[in-house]
Formats: sequence, C-alpha cells, structure tokens
Amino acid sequence: MAHTPVNHPARPIYRAIGGLTGLYLVVFGVLGVIASLGDEFFAQDDTKALGQGTNLAFSLLSILIGALVLAGTALGRNRDVAINQYTAYGLMVIAMFSLAFLQTDANILNFSVATVVVTMLLGLVLLMVGMYGKVGTEEDQKAWQDARLLL
Repeated sequence: MAHTPVNHPARPIYRAIGGLTGLYLVVFGVLGVIASLGDEFFAQDDTKALGQGTNLAFSLLSILIGALVLAGTALGRNRDVAINQYTAYGLMVIAMFSLAFLQTDANILNFSVATVVVTMLLGLVLLMVGMYGKVGTEEDQKAWQDARLLL
C-alpha cells in the first residue's frame, strides 16, 4: 500500500503499543475465564472482568486474539502489520455486531456498552499500530516518500 508509511521513525513505539494491546487482551481474557468458570459457554448474565461484560466464549476469544497479537509483535518484519490490521478489523466487526444486538438474545458474547467501547477502541489502536509499523528497504521508503509528495 503506497499510502502507509514505510520505516516510520516511531515504529518501535507503535510496536510496543501493539504488544501492550495484546497483553491487555490476554489479561482480560484470563480474568474473564476466572470470573466465568462454572457458567455456560455463551452465558448471558452479569459476569464482568475489568468492568466489562464477558462470558467464557468471549474470554477465550480474547485470549486467542491477544496471543495472536503478541505473537505478531514478537515476529515483526511486517507479519505484525498484517496481524494487527486484520485483528483490528475483526475486533471492530465484533464490536459493531455486539452493539447491534446488545439488548437481545443474540448477544452471545455477553457484551455491555463498556465492552463495545473498549473493543472498538482496541480495534482502532491495533489499526493505527498496523498502519505505522511497516518496515521495508530504502527503495520502499523512497517510493512511499515520492508517492506522498505527489498527493
């Protein structure tokens, strides 16, 4: 993509932010599993972790997503960029789906409004991290710089 920066000077900071986001998802998931032990997999009750509604399904999904983001951060070399961007899109879709069905029986992940806001925010942070974490050769950076200057 010609519109995303290559070798951005703040790339290490964005990579660290991505790692912290993945760590947050793992911690939230583990606390959610602890809080929802003994409940049904798709329980729709008042179980909360870190102030957000959750159930066993969403807690395990959060652990999986967080581990994926952490693995991408550890691997680097543009694998993290793709993982962060696609994970961000997935989180935003989950948040919008859950917002649409918040007060219905289709709220299978036991979301609350706070959970929707935090999930959307995490998706936006991962999208930002994915856009500014791209690495490349000097030629890639020059091509990006030339394309940016033409706009």
